[in-house]
Amino acid sequence: MNTPRSNQAASESGLSSLQLEQFAAVARRAATAGGQQLAAHLGQRVEIREKGRAGDLVTTADTAAERAVLAVLAQETPEIAVLAEESGRHGQHAELEWCVDPLDGTTNYAHGYPFYGTSVGLLWRGIPLLGAIAVPRLAELFWAAPGLGAWCNDQPLQVSTCDRLSQSLLVTGFAYDRMQRLDNNYAEFAYFTHRTHGVRRGGAAAVDLAYVAAGRLDGYWERGLSPWDLAAGVVLVEQAGGVVSAYDGGPLDLASGRLIACSPGLHDQLIDGLASSHPLSGKSFGAPELDAPAS
Repeated sequence: MNTPRSNQAASESGLSSLQLEQFAAVARRAATAGGQQLAAHLGQRVEIREKGRAGDLVTTADTAAERAVLAVLAQETPEIAVLAEESGRHGQHAELEWCVDPLDGTTNYAHGYPFYGTSVGLLWRGIPLLGAIAVPRLAELFWAAPGLGAWCNDQPLQVSTCDRLSQSLLVTGFAYDRMQRLDNNYAEFAYFTHRTHGVRRGGAAAVDLAYVAAGRLDGYWERGLSPWDLAAGVVLVEQAGGVVSAYDGGPLDLASGRLIACSPGLHDQLIDGLASSHPLSGKSFGAPELDAPAS
C-alpha cells in the first residue's frame, strides 16, 4: 500500500515531530472551542437561512463556532493563514493553511439530529496534514497526525478489516445541487445498497470520515464537497490505516470535491463499483446539468 499523503506531506514540509505534535494540539483546542459553541447554542432559538444554494443552511451557531475557532488559531498560530467556510480566507496564503468547517452537518444541527461537528484541519501545499473533529453531542474528539496516529478521545483508531463488499457497511452523501445534475450519486447509492449490508447517509462528511477511521463504517464515497469538509477527516482515515483516493484510485485532489475513503481491502471494489454504476459510465466523471423543467 502506498505511503499516506499526510506522511509524505509531513516529510516534505520539514516540520519536526515536536511541531506536528504542537499543531495537532492546536487543532484539538480549536475544534473543541467550536464544539463548545455548538453545544451552547443547541436548543436556543437560532437564525437559520440559506446561503446561496437551496438547502445549504447557515445558523448563528455556525458563525459563533467559527469565531471561537478563529480566536484560538489567531492566538496560537497567528503566522498561519486560515480558510474558513463562513468567512473565507484570513492572512496571507502560504504553504501551511488551516482549513475550518465550524459546523459540518448544519442541516442535522438545525433539526436537532446529533450527527454534526467542528472540523479543523491543517494543509501543507493543499494536502491534508493533520486535524481534529469535535462531535459535541456524542462527547467525542477525533484527531490525527503523522507519527502520532489517529485517536478518538484517548482510544486509538483503526479502520475495519472488511474486504468483501457484500459484508460492508458504507456511507455517502448527496450534494446540494443533486436535483439539477445527472452526476448526483443516486445511481451509485442504489448500486451499493443492493450489494452491501447497507449504505448510510450521515449528513456530515467530516463525521463520516471519522467513523470510517474508527472502523464503525467500512467505506465512504461522495461528491460535491469542499476542502473544509475533508481536511481533517482525510488524515484520520489515513492515519488509522485506511485508503483515501480519487474516484479512479488516483491521488485525492481536494478541489475536485469527490473521494473514496475505506479499509484497504475494499478500495478496488469501490472503484469498480463507482465506474460500473455511474450513469455516464464509459465517459469521464463529468457533471452535465439536467434540462430545466418546462414552464
